[in-house]
Parts: sequence; structure tokens; C-alpha cells
Amino acid sequence: MIIKSIELAEYRNYDFLTLQFDKGTNILFGDNAQGKTNILEAIYLSATTKSHKGSKDKEIIKFDSEEAHIRTYIEKDDVETKVDMHLRKSKSKGIAIDGQKIKKAADLLGLCNVVFFSPEDLSIIKNGPAERRRFVDMELCQLDNFYLYNLNHYNKIVNQRNVLLKDMYMNPGLRDTLSIWDSQLVSFGSKIIERRRLFVDQLNEIIYDIHKKLSGGKEELVIKYEPEVSIEDFEKKLIYNQERDIRSKMTTVGPHRDDFSFLIGDIDIRKYGSQGQQRTAALSLKLAEIELVKKITKDSPILLLDDVLSELDSNRQNYLLNSIGDIQTIITCTGLEEFVNNRFEINRVYKVSNGMVTCVNEELTTENV
Repeated sequence: MIIKSIELAEYRNYDFLTLQFDKGTNILFGDNAQGKTNILEAIYLSATTKSHKGSKDKEIIKFDSEEAHIRTYIEKDDVETKVDMHLRKSKSKGIAIDGQKIKKAADLLGLCNVVFFSPEDLSIIKNGPAERRRFVDMELCQLDNFYLYNLNHYNKIVNQRNVLLKDMYMNPGLRDTLSIWDSQLVSFGSKIIERRRLFVDQLNEIIYDIHKKLSGGKEELVIKYEPEVSIEDFEKKLIYNQERDIRSKMTTVGPHRDDFSFLIGDIDIRKYGSQGQQRTAALSLKLAEIELVKKITKDSPILLLDDVLSELDSNRQNYLLNSIGDIQTIITCTGLEEFVNNRFEINRVYKVSNGMVTCVNEELTTENV
């Protein structure tokens, strides 16, 4: 699986841009705030329908425009697929695959698997549980349409139940309808818990060896799933916490409050690990994500590295770069020194400056852009 090219129109700081990518390693370099990350964001958006930053469509569209377009050409087994994405400030986005409009995200997810790695991901271990849940959800939604279906329904039910809890303050008689939402919450939530548990088991089979090598054989990392409630106790705990939910006007029980711990021996490095341990664990997590996608899809994901090398020491840089192998990789950075120093093979290099992108490979010309 590779991305052959991408076309952007009225997207962020780009009026119009067409970029061709090599199947190997592609570098986008330039000063900060020039538009490098915007290109990676567009790729991620065309694969997942969401911005890795959590940005809304109207924030992505160029300031003085009402709509933006992303057109991505994907190739797998010598077959090309075109994904068109139409972003609008006043309406929901429109998506077409090879000219055929799709109605739901599930029809797009999994077509092109991407792994996004940014400096913010290095803090995923020490930050709050919402970021760890988001990591798990985004990966599972790419790999498992059933998980996406269950998660979407679960989130809608949580929101509707919360609205009911607020309305009950003025109309206590609505309490009789609470059980209807509770039964659906348990049904969809239980499937989410079960799939997250399997996902963590699959990650642990891979991350153990990766982390041991990264730490020079000194540390053994284990991810532990911490569901807020077990499947067996879900319904019972919902009933038990009804009064608390009514007082707080929100649903306090369910997988939307899950967390994941990272253990080295008996030490929970979320709380007690050094910054180095937390960063190594985050890097191990991303590398394990790549291997898991390969294992499940029997194909390689596209790796997007957003200025992450400058945040890693030389040992971690070398391990990451050596782990890329035959994966199509698109890397942003402010300079090329880290690649020169690592004698890393680069297939295509672009300079990004104020929304202008120029190919600077000696064997390539700006006409390729």
C-alpha cells in the first residue's frame, strides 16, 4: 500500500498543491509554520476522515474560502484508488471513492492504513486517559469496522443519556425511560470492552521485544487494560450509580472512562517513570502499532513522522529509522542534518516554504511538484 500523490485546494495555507510521493522515504523540510504538517494532516484526514489534531472541518478550510478539497491517489497490488474529500464550512464533508459517494466513514476506514507519529505522541504515556483512549480508538477504527460501528453507537447513547439526565432535573418523571438507554449502553459498551482487551493482548505480543531492544535489554514493558467496569458488572454498576449520575447530570460508568497503564516490572511509568522511560514506551507503542497493522491487514501502513526525530536522542532515532524498512514514509523536519548524520536513504526531498513546495532532489526537477 502506498500513496502515489495528493492534491490540495483551499486547504489550510495552500491555494493549490499537487505532490507526488516515492514508495520509499519522502522528506518535507523547512522552517516551522510553513505548511509541512498540513500535508501530513491531509493524508491522515483522507485515510481516517479526521484530523490528527482534532480540528473541525471549518478550521481546516483556507480562511477566505468556504470549501476545500483533498484528492488522494492510493495504490495497492498495482490497482489505483482515488479518494475525493470535499470539506465545507456550513455542511458535513462529502467523500467519494473512485467517483462513488459514500454515506458513512466505515466505507473509507481501512482502505488506507496510516500510522501518525508526532512529538505530542511522546507524551501519550504521561498525559490523561483521554489521549490513550483516543490512540486505541483511532487504530481500532482503521482495523475493525465492527468496532467503529459499536463505538459510534455507544458515543451517541452516552450523549443521549446525558441529555436525559439533565432533562430529569426539571422533569423527574423521565426517570422511567433511563433503563432503555442503560440496556443499549451495556450492549454496545460490552463489545467495546471486549475488543479493547483483545487489542491490548495483541499489542503486548509485539511491544515486549521492541521495548526490550530499545532499552538495551534492561526493561520489559507490559500494557495493562484498565476498564472502568467489567462486562459482568456493567448493568449492575449502572443501576447502582443512577443517583450519582442524576446529581452530576452525566454518565459515570462505562468504557468512555477506561484507561491503559504501562508497567516496567511493578512500576507504573505513567506516574513514576522518568521522561526517558515514558518516551521510550511511546516510541515502542508506535512501532508496535506498525507491526500490528502489518499482522492484521497483511499489508504495510503508511508512516507519517511529524518532526519527531528532533525530539529523540540518537539511539532512538537510529532504532526508529532502521525499523522503517520497506514502509512508505513521509517525514517532516526543519533540516536534513539528522538524515545525513544517520546516512539514511532518502528517495524524495521537498522544501516547504510559506505554502510553496519545491522538489530539491538532484535527479528531480520542480516540474515533479
